[in-house]
Amino acid sequence: MSLLKQTEFKKVSRPDKTHRKPRIGVSAPSPEPLSANRIIHGDCLAALAQIPGGSIDLVFADPPYNLQLAGDLLRPNDTRVDGVDQAWDKFASFAEYDQFSRAWLAEVQRVLKPNGALWVIGSDHNIFRVGAALQDLGFWIQNDVVWRKTNPMPNFRGKRFTNAHETMIWAARDQKAKPTFNYEAMKAFNDDLQMRSDWLIPICSGPERLRDDGGRKAHPTQKPEALLHRVILSSSKPGDVVLDPFFGTGTTGAVAKRLGRQWIGIERDADYVAAATERIGRVVALGPDALETARSKRSEPRVAFGQIIELGILEPGTKLWDERGRVWAEVRADGTLLLATAAATKRARDSTQQSGSIHRLGAEVQGKTACNGWTFWHFQVDGMLKPIDVLRDQAKRQLGIRHS
Repeated sequence: MSLLKQTEFKKVSRPDKTHRKPRIGVSAPSPEPLSANRIIHGDCLAALAQIPGGSIDLVFADPPYNLQLAGDLLRPNDTRVDGVDQAWDKFASFAEYDQFSRAWLAEVQRVLKPNGALWVIGSDHNIFRVGAALQDLGFWIQNDVVWRKTNPMPNFRGKRFTNAHETMIWAARDQKAKPTFNYEAMKAFNDDLQMRSDWLIPICSGPERLRDDGGRKAHPTQKPEALLHRVILSSSKPGDVVLDPFFGTGTTGAVAKRLGRQWIGIERDADYVAAATERIGRVVALGPDALETARSKRSEPRVAFGQIIELGILEPGTKLWDERGRVWAEVRADGTLLLATAAATKRARDSTQQSGSIHRLGAEVQGKTACNGWTFWHFQVDGMLKPIDVLRDQAKRQLGIRHS
């Protein structure tokens, strides 16, 4: 899915550096009040130090991969592969890379809200080192998600398997955090099947790929907007603040803006800043109705079945049926049900319980240990059976309660 068309940029050059090596131990001024929907042009660590603690809902980070390339990567015909060869991806040692990782991760942990979360993406060159660092700092891993590329770069030398995936780690700020997860929305997104942790998404290409005047990639590791769409949609809410400390050409900001989130990007290369600014400026945010996500039943205000009775939505004496109309029970004034069919009584003959709550009696007549009575029991309207679950919205309206 492409949210934006290719934008022409007059001056987008191949930069020598995007992010400097960490300057550990350099004191920084006190953070200023949070200002969102902007790009901070500067060093990653210095810029993070300016963001107030506990102010960010979600971080998506695409740090340098430390590919450790010793020379140019060539195709069999000796043409050069346009890969990552910028200075910002080069580190003197694993120890230096680990120091860098711990420094920016510690700052990210500081700026996250108590229930905030981090997504970080990487390849086999760096993701395991980053994962160990974030666990050492106290982040709590929710999932590792495999991004399977439908169109990966071929393996030119034939000495290894084709690198067809990258790994993302989704982690809460700490073990006590309760990060946003729009489970119902992701399930609906996936045709009512639980969303899996392997995502099949094409790499960034075609009109979505930003290029300079010479037709070269404006950024060597530009991520597809479809990937950020799923990340942001699954783990944030409209109005949340999304931070990207390695902003590049602004994919995170473009998708966040479109999805009604606030955003902050940190980027030290001026050409990338210019490209991202123009790109995000063209994005039109979706309206409130388009941003509404499927809600989790567990997060909705609780309505007891007894309230359905006392509000007069169902009268005592009303008959409730199972979905097939084979078993029925009578509603009593206290919100319990009384079995009223020979079939149900026979099935429950070994039990002294022939009345009870909608859940307990539903389980009893099915010979089960548990039952969701809201979906098992149905009431009749216009000759059709409807689950009593639909009555809860009516009760919420009468009670004046809303989804939190």
